[in-house]
Amino acid sequence: MTGWRIGYMAAPLEIAKACTKLQGQFTSGASTISQAAAMEAVNTVPSESAELKNMLEQFKKRRDYLIELLKDVPGVITNIPGGAFYLFPDVSYYFGKSDGNSTIKDSNDLALYLLQNAHVALVAGDAFGTAECIRISYATSMENIKEAVKRISDALGKLN
Repeated sequence: MTGWRIGYMAAPLEIAKACTKLQGQFTSGASTISQAAAMEAVNTVPSESAELKNMLEQFKKRRDYLIELLKDVPGVITNIPGGAFYLFPDVSYYFGKSDGNSTIKDSNDLALYLLQNAHVALVAGDAFGTAECIRISYATSMENIKEAVKRISDALGKLN
């Protein structure tokens, strides 16, 4: 449920209770429409939903396409997520590199550099506990994925 900011978890009771306390301090109540959409998603059996099957197939195609494109970008190490709509490629190869104007110290610097120079919005990985990575969403069209990777590759190619 891309962008809906709602989810659930399964965990041992003591961990679930701790997470409930923590989560309660960081978010406000989910909107009614988000709750209804989440219940529909949880109650929909994937094997019975042609629309859901198609969506899952499309996300897998986009994921695989993004992974293939990133393999051609020097220094970017990709992973294969099992169930997400984004990748967390390791980009630490670029830490310490510069284009003469900007020096990349970390994933925050790299995300900002790519926003300013490639016009591609990414999220620094340290926000998700992976400081050597950036988060790239593939919840978009194949054309947008292709263009984004081209821009990223061109901008990274200017770093020495």
